[in-house]
Amino acid sequence: MSARKYREIAETLRDLLRQGQWQVGERLPPERALSAQLEVPRATVREALIVLEVEGLVEVRHASGIYVKMIPSDAALPSLAGIEDFGPFELLRARQVLESAIAASAALTVTDEQIARMEEALAQEERDIEEERGSYEGDALFHHLVAEASQNPALIATMELLWSMRQKSELWTRLHTRIFDDGYRRSWSAQHREILNGLRRRDPETARAAMWRHLGSVTETLLRLSDPETGAVPGPFGLVGGPRSYSTG
Repeated sequence: MSARKYREIAETLRDLLRQGQWQVGERLPPERALSAQLEVPRATVREALIVLEVEGLVEVRHASGIYVKMIPSDAALPSLAGIEDFGPFELLRARQVLESAIAASAALTVTDEQIARMEEALAQEERDIEEERGSYEGDALFHHLVAEASQNPALIATMELLWSMRQKSELWTRLHTRIFDDGYRRSWSAQHREILNGLRRRDPETARAAMWRHLGSVTETLLRLSDPETGAVPGPFGLVGGPRSYSTG
């Protein structure tokens, strides 16, 4: 898939709006229906709709759906310069490919000291969960420590680039404004433990598979929780009025 596929789909949706497919105030079809109609993954539709949301063409109504706010015209659209980035799910897929390979490499070179630092990072993550803090510092630190354990500056730099792209992504930020439930954090913490166990055993395949499953779970969770068609399901921490922090996985 092209790194700009979601932008092609966004333009297709703009054209449908211009052609009168939907009127102002009308609810768009569910993402699953649009995905089937346009023959692209649902994640690509989600990214394209976020672009339209940033442009002010549609608005998300939590637990209701996406509604037409404005019919596009060349004069009405804001500059797209601020959203010339990769889609959130494109970045997650890239992370899944890269970080699973990094975990396998790290299993062969990780030191006891690095294992201890990872343990501290996960302990911090677990404290934040138990005390219902919005911090994801322990989560992010763990992933960065795994990269450092690969002892490969090129891999570390590539991972840092992906994380930097995510931090600067307006689409990623907008995606997270839709997430009202952070109950997923316990399962992600347990997945981090599985990765660490593979590293501790110096088992490349176990570490690789655990990281692959984890980032696949991150993708599935964000796709589900940011679905505008459904309401948030209360987790261990209940519902909150908006995202307290941007999750990392």
